[in-house]
Amino acid sequence: MTQDFETLEYEVADGIATIRLNRPDRLNAFNQQMGWDLIAAFDATDADDAVRVVVVTGNGRGFCAGADLEKGAGTFGGGRENPRWANGTIADVPRDGGGRVTLRIAQSLKPVIAAVNGPAVGVGATMQLPMDIRIASRSAKYGFVFARRGLVPEAASSWFLPRVVGISQAMEWVATGRVFGPDEALRGGLVSQVVEDEDLLPTAYALAGEIVENTSAVSVAASRVMLWSMLGAQSPWDAHRIDSQAIYHLGTGADVAEGVSSFLEKRAPNFPMRVSADFPSYVPRWPVEPDDTTPPQPNA
Repeated sequence: MTQDFETLEYEVADGIATIRLNRPDRLNAFNQQMGWDLIAAFDATDADDAVRVVVVTGNGRGFCAGADLEKGAGTFGGGRENPRWANGTIADVPRDGGGRVTLRIAQSLKPVIAAVNGPAVGVGATMQLPMDIRIASRSAKYGFVFARRGLVPEAASSWFLPRVVGISQAMEWVATGRVFGPDEALRGGLVSQVVEDEDLLPTAYALAGEIVENTSAVSVAASRVMLWSMLGAQSPWDAHRIDSQAIYHLGTGADVAEGVSSFLEKRAPNFPMRVSADFPSYVPRWPVEPDDTTPPQPNA
């Protein structure tokens, strides 16, 4: 299955949706259209029960070189003629387009693997933070370069980055704004492994395949939402309440029956439940839009 997007390539095979950022002549620099396309792509993966895992990578030499700066000094400012206003408003200013993307990725019901094939700078780095697993090639480079441009980290990364790598490492990278290689990213906990360039996608697909072949789609979806949601919980009692409901309700479901039976019978499982129909309503999901926003206008 394929789907057409202006700035992405999208395909589904063997339970895996591959999203390729596709502006290779600009090192896949992020623009307004790419933001809309990424949100639509994750809407598509959530709605498709044939998709179990999402892999995000870039075409060409880069993953994403950050925001497209072709408008020069006016890229981030200006009046209502600036396309940023099409993202809707929050607190009476235009919403950050990168933030709309990361919040949509964070809401994904399918696990997301970043396969970072080259430079990932600015929003190219921050868009990965709500992805669940990040694998870097030897050619990957990272940079949270905002202070070197007179900006602050965007894409809700002031929430995501300290939770991924810890506050001290986050501040070191943000305060210096330096570009660093994959080995430093691995030491800092930003990526889980570094592989040779030619091994990047095979490694990502092997990991995705392990999820597809061995796990319940509903269990993985619920687990993903629970783990991310509980990062902001006040105490472990909040997790205990959700855990107890999930163990009780899923424990009486068809996937648990199949999971236990397949284990006892020493065979591969064939889980019957589907995320589109069976995702548990008691598992908390973040709101699509906060209360103080005005709606975005996709084609404005």
